[in-house]
Amino acid sequence: MTTHVLEDTTVLTGRSLRHIMRSPDTIITTAVTPVALMLLFVFVFGGAIDIGGYTGSYIDYMLPGILLITIASGIAYTAYRLFLDLQGGIFERFQSMPIARSSVLWAHVLTSLVANLVSLAIVVAVALLFGFRTGAGIGAWLAVIGILVLFTLALTWLAVIAGLSAKTVDGASAFSYPLIFLPFLSSAFVPTESMPGPVRWFAENQPVTSIVDSIRALFAGQPVGSELWIALAWCVGILVVAFGFATAIYKRRFN
Repeated sequence: MTTHVLEDTTVLTGRSLRHIMRSPDTIITTAVTPVALMLLFVFVFGGAIDIGGYTGSYIDYMLPGILLITIASGIAYTAYRLFLDLQGGIFERFQSMPIARSSVLWAHVLTSLVANLVSLAIVVAVALLFGFRTGAGIGAWLAVIGILVLFTLALTWLAVIAGLSAKTVDGASAFSYPLIFLPFLSSAFVPTESMPGPVRWFAENQPVTSIVDSIRALFAGQPVGSELWIALAWCVGILVVAFGFATAIYKRRFN
């Protein structure tokens, strides 16, 4: 981004963040559902779930999946806010001003990133309160944060596509429902070995499993291996494709 784009993006991001600060229930709501799921699985289902040879507690095992559900829940609000800006004529107003056009989308993306990081911090804090423990060092924590940031950016650009393409406000946010459900068909809550054939094949070859397994290994202080590169490839691939489609839709709509 040029200096002009950076300045415009900073101003517009500040505008979006001020809206969130005036209505913090967005972040709270985003964190409540994953926290409720975490407590449900740990204190109700956790004792009945076989996690194979994993040596840690069940909350240690399933927290990476909960973090991805938190992100999937949060990006629904990005599509929602983007759709409202479109319907309110904000985009047309910005088009008439001497600002970089790409800064409008990047402001929503960066706002999503900040809001989701806050929600993730809340979920991790609750997990620590209820028994989550990790042997991860600073490097491993930075790697986990990097993966989560990359995953958030990838899903946020998918949210931008939904926000730009939706016909109704419900449609703008409903696209996230399959993304929230995806961790349940992965290694997030149970080992894939316990799943029937076709479900196991899907679980082992979808992006969430490699991302969850990488984060789980980093939290446990264990070698990550090739799963990390597969996870990064999924995140970067989704990010590049979603970014390309989002910018193409935006240009077609406002050029």
